[in-house]
This record gives sequence, C-alpha cells and structure tokens, in this order.
Amino acid sequence: MNWYSHALTFLFVINILLAIAVVFLERRNVAATWSWLMVLLFIPILGFILYVIFGQNLSRRKLYKWNRRMLERVQTVISEQREQLMDGTLPYIDPMVSQYRDLIYLNVATNDAFLTQDNGVHIFTDGVAKFSDLLMKIEAAESHIHMQYYIVKNDSLGQKVMQALTKKAEQGVVVRFLYDDIGSRSLKDSFFRDFLKAGGQKAAFFPSRIPYLNYRVNYRNHRKLVIIDGQIGYMGGFNVGNEYLGLDPKFGYWRDTHLRLTGSVVRALQSRFILDWNLASETMMELEPYYFPDPKQTEEPAQVPMQIVASGPNEAWPHFVYTFLKMIHMAKSRILLQTPYFIPEESMLNALRIAALSGIEVRIMIPQKADHLFVHWASLYYVGELLRAGVKCYLYDQGFLHAKTIVVDGKVASVGTANFDIRSLRLNFETNALMYHAETAKKLENTFWKDMEGCMELTLEEYDKRSLRIRFLESVSKLISPIL
Repeated sequence: MNWYSHALTFLFVINILLAIAVVFLERRNVAATWSWLMVLLFIPILGFILYVIFGQNLSRRKLYKWNRRMLERVQTVISEQREQLMDGTLPYIDPMVSQYRDLIYLNVATNDAFLTQDNGVHIFTDGVAKFSDLLMKIEAAESHIHMQYYIVKNDSLGQKVMQALTKKAEQGVVVRFLYDDIGSRSLKDSFFRDFLKAGGQKAAFFPSRIPYLNYRVNYRNHRKLVIIDGQIGYMGGFNVGNEYLGLDPKFGYWRDTHLRLTGSVVRALQSRFILDWNLASETMMELEPYYFPDPKQTEEPAQVPMQIVASGPNEAWPHFVYTFLKMIHMAKSRILLQTPYFIPEESMLNALRIAALSGIEVRIMIPQKADHLFVHWASLYYVGELLRAGVKCYLYDQGFLHAKTIVVDGKVASVGTANFDIRSLRLNFETNALMYHAETAKKLENTFWKDMEGCMELTLEEYDKRSLRIRFLESVSKLISPIL
C-alpha cells in the first residue's frame, strides 16, 4: 500500500507539472488547452502518454531550411509585390481582382504567397477522370515527376500509379515520391521494390523512429501535390486508393474536388514540394533551373490569378484561419462551403453567424456518411449552432463528400487540402489554391448546385428532433473537438 500511495503521489505531481507546462509554456489556443487539461484530469496515466504522443507543439520550431539563393529570389519577388499592392501599382489582368487587394496582401505578407496571373485551371470532381488524366500526363513526362500524397494504398490504383512511375524512372525521368508516414502506414517496402530498382526515389514524412510509435503522429502532411516537368501541377482532395474511384462499398461514390494547374503557379507548387522533400529525405534536392521552366502554352486560357497558400503547425500565423476569415468578412452576397469535417474555431463560427445575420446567403455542405464518428458528431453540433442564425446546411448522401472548397460571391474561391476543422487549420501541413476568377468560381458554384440535388437539407426543425443519445454524443465530441 505504501508503494501504491507513493506511485499515485508521483503521478499526481507529474500531472500537475504537465498541466502547468500546457497552460504556461505551450502556445496554444484556449480551447485546445482546456481539452488537454480535461484529458490529464480524467485519465492521468493514459493522458500523460497521449500528450507526449499527440500534444507536442511545433509552432516555435524552424523545420524548413531555405536555400539561400531560393530565399533571396522569393524575398525579392515578395517585396516587390508588397510595395505594388500598397501603392496601388500592381497591374491586374482582370480589374475585378483589385477588389481583393487586402486578401492578396494578407497572404503575400504573411505566407510568401505571391500572386501569379498567367495560369490555367482544370477542375476535377470525379476520381476516375482525375487519375486517368494524371496517368496520361505521367506517361508524357520528359524531365521529372514529383509526387506527394497523404494516403497511398497498395491496391489496384496504387499499384497502377506506382507502375507508371517505375516505367518513367526506367526511361531516365527523375521521379521522386513523397508520402505521409501515418496516412500511408499500410505501405510495405515491397510496394516500392521495383520503383527503387528503376532509380526512383522515395521519402516518408515524419517517419516513426520507433516501431509502432510516432511521437509526431499528430502533425500530418495532408498535402496532395504532383508536379510534372515543372509545367503541370495537380492539387486537391483526392488521395491514391480504390476508394477515391468510388470502389469502396462502405463509402460508395467519392465526391471530391481536385485541380490541374498550368502557368507560373506551378513554380509555387514546385517550391513547396522541394521544401517538404528536403525535410523528409536524406537526399537533398538542389535548386536547378529545369525545375522552374518558363510556362508553356496550354489548352486552358492562361488568365486565372492565383495564390498558393501553405500552412503547418510550425508557422507563426494560422494562415487558413486568417484567409477563410477574410474571405467570409469580404462576402457581399453569398458563401458556399463544402467540407467533410466542420469544426471551426469560435472566430470563424462567429464570422459565419454574422454573415448570415447580415443577410448574406450562407450554405454549408457536409457528408451524410461519417468516416470519423466523433468528428461527424462534432460537425453536427457546430452546424446546429449556425442553423439558428439562418445558415442553410445540406447533407450529401450520394456517397462521401470529401471536397474542400469555399466560394464567395461567385468571384473568389479556395480549393485544396485544408478542411474546415481544427486539425487542418492548426495541426496539419496543408496547401490551398486561392483563385480570383469569376469564371472558375462560377464553375465551382455550379458544382455546388449540382451536388445539392444529391443532398438532404438539414433544417432547424429536423435538427431539434435528434435523440438524447445523439445530443449527448454531440456534446462530448464538441468538448474534445479541438484535439480531434
């Protein structure tokens, strides 16, 4: 009993010290702090282990090392654009873009997301079409292929993609393959055997140093990027696996949004890939001119002004929180939002409330099916908060909705990998494309309207009829939502 008493006292002291560290030493938002304190209070032993694995804070760590030449070049471009935006001398290909000068400046100044205006955009909403196009472009690659995905499955689609990459490596094309160690944890060395023999290179982001234990498991590289010959870029929500072709009976049809990009914007995707690769790989990439060639003419009109916004837990500012807030506050008529997970910060929840209460049309679409139950219940809780302000919510039930898009006033849109939840906003490494182009925004709006045909509207009356069990699960999920 004496030993048991000493052990309990020791654990209690450790819990107190850790709680002090959470409150005073870690730079966290209040909601996350209280969530971790609750975990430590109610499950003191397991809570300590969970905090060590999931709770470390990367916000003050300098993870990325910029090549000096690359850094000087980027800083020169950014400095010039900031000055032009401030004094009103930046030439716009479309006068409409000037309405969003503040949003552009925000991401130029805080995220080094310089504006390019000679870009082509093709939108994919179907996995079969997206991967057919990607495989065709891989086959035509001449110089290099840089591929990065969060989830890669060793199934028929994953093998087909890897076989295409292996074939190009055998032909002398430089192929680099980057995947997230947690998202693609089912991959075995055998999956890469032929690819590596052919000269391909691979790297895992934040790999486990100890088998079955990854102390950086909470920080995932959620990006999905492909850059081919420095001329074509892909980004969006699709991962690599049969389920993204709609072949998983659990989810059915997979509704996602992905972009194929051309123009100078591809250089921003290339820079992001190089930074991630050099962080994950022992084989460092040098900056070579052929990684950043002059854009070629393509079938898409090169007229879409764009910024590539990237964010991660190591950043000084929560870039997507600020970007989405700015977009919401700038709305004049309507906001259309699609996300598989809806767990906004309080500031974003209030911004959407204010928009709706100000007479702005706000519509949110989330999936009817749940792939993560606690996240789904938390999403329903927050949706319920907005229904009372007049926001309209739609539950997509023709499969699984995985698209991450927000369109404002039919003029500006964001598409990428960032969900509208705390994990994407604060914890994951994410990348989105901001597009200041009415035609592209209209296409995304039309997709939203088409998706509505496969939705059930969740009204406030229906929401208030939910059972006591669901209300309880929503409340519990809401309490732990900052660390989901």
